[in-house]
Amino acid sequence: MKRTQTKRLIEAALMVALATVLSMVKVIEMPYGGSVTLASMLPILVLSYRHGILTGLGGGVAYAAIQQLLGLNSLSYVTGWQSVIAVILLDYILAFTVVGLGGILRRLIKSQPHALAVGAILVSFLRFLCHFIAGCTVWAGLSIPDSAAALYSLGYNATYMLPEMIILAAVAYYVGSLIDFTKETPTRAANSLAQGEHTMAYSIIGLLCLGAVIADSVMIFPYLQNADTGEFDFSGLGEASWLVIGIVTAVAALAAIGLYVYTRLNKKSEQ
Repeated sequence: MKRTQTKRLIEAALMVALATVLSMVKVIEMPYGGSVTLASMLPILVLSYRHGILTGLGGGVAYAAIQQLLGLNSLSYVTGWQSVIAVILLDYILAFTVVGLGGILRRLIKSQPHALAVGAILVSFLRFLCHFIAGCTVWAGLSIPDSAAALYSLGYNATYMLPEMIILAAVAYYVGSLIDFTKETPTRAANSLAQGEHTMAYSIIGLLCLGAVIADSVMIFPYLQNADTGEFDFSGLGEASWLVIGIVTAVAALAAIGLYVYTRLNKKSEQ
């Protein structure tokens, strides 16, 4: 029992460290706080899925504390101890601790990839809710105008949390389809082993789709916010490189479809 607990603590520490490193890899950074990362919440999500929500929440608290230390400069923009406490709780402690609830659907959804993807969507929404409440209360009158504060906060936080959720859910599903996290030591998923030599082809298909999602998110979502005022604004979408976006999406889709058809036909010919 003691050995198992020690192993779990070590794993939790490694997951928190990995999540912290990934949080520093920002593909989009908003001018008034908030960013899109390379699925930085995934390690805590996996930790919760593997060991339960209590362990997940513990890892989430540690992850939240580190994020607060990295974002200490944000406290300089608010005045009064009540506002400082509200920012710490809503924008950091609660916002990142809820990621530890990501494994709550393990018993309800039997498919691991689906459970991880839905868990990713759930924790992303909960985190967005924390930022939204902070935006229309603490930050109203500071980085967010008093008038229509709720609508502004909704749009601003959705600008980065929506692509964050898409990337996290896509990566969670893809990783969950390749690795079985229910084992004491994570191993390749059984369905992945059953594919045999076709595993690489399906992996490439997944990477193509995932790459297209990330690339499109990076090229589209920055234009949903006015660079001068920080307001959620659809008018900037006209400046996005839609030709490049279309080419990236089309190439990824055609390559994935072509590789999938080739793999299926090759598999049938072998049978």
